[in-house]
Amino acid sequence: MKKKLSLIGMAGAALLLLTACGTSEVTSGSSGIWDQIVYGFAQVIRFLSFGGLTGIGIILFTIIIRAALLPLMNVQIKSSQRMQEIQPEIKKIQAKYPSKDMESRRLMNEEIQKLYAENKVNPYMGCLPLVVQMPVLWALYQALSRVDFLKHGSFLWFDIGAKDPTFILPILAAVFTFLSSYLMMKSAPEKNAMTTSMTYIMPIFILIMGINFAAGIALYWVISNAFQVFQTMLLANPWKIVAAREEKLKAEKDKIKAREKAMKKAKARKK
Repeated sequence: MKKKLSLIGMAGAALLLLTACGTSEVTSGSSGIWDQIVYGFAQVIRFLSFGGLTGIGIILFTIIIRAALLPLMNVQIKSSQRMQEIQPEIKKIQAKYPSKDMESRRLMNEEIQKLYAENKVNPYMGCLPLVVQMPVLWALYQALSRVDFLKHGSFLWFDIGAKDPTFILPILAAVFTFLSSYLMMKSAPEKNAMTTSMTYIMPIFILIMGINFAAGIALYWVISNAFQVFQTMLLANPWKIVAAREEKLKAEKDKIKAREKAMKKAKARKK
């Protein structure tokens, strides 16, 4: 019940935030706290736009924001990893209580909570960084789409406020989105249909959005998702995680074999 209430609260807060954001143009004279935050973000991007190149400002600001959120994302990644590791045990507990009556649900939840405590896992900890970063990332997105002076100017082969005519940015954004999801999925001990499907659906969604949105926004997605790939490789390299897991399983198997061998020797001596 607490989990449901938490999710409802988060969904309600997100709905209120998105409703308050609006889509009209933001200027220095705009009223409202949110519009002032958005305009402040835009001013920082303008400051970072060396040589008047808004594309440089978008790239630098995106990197700064992602780097500032890195400690929180590290907490989220580690929490997700611990949750993934105990999923087989959670499934065993759920299989132990197949009945849907209240008493079975209570016993199942008690055992799951005990498992969380033994493994020092907080199922809600992984949501905290997401809650913190979403307003920041949404404000950046709003600055790129609602502030006039960020929608003009050219960078490399494209105009900031126009669609990328070559589709290079949308394709790169989709590729980095896929790589980010794939790397996170690869380290999971067990795969599920929803995670697998989202790994392929999200890049397609980003590709379609990137094709239809201004190139400045597509550039933000490229840099943000590329940073996400770098972040995953730095904090949660899936190949290292898989290798460590396999090494742990091998050590456990060797321990069992050694115990069985010792027992056989002990029985032989008794004879």
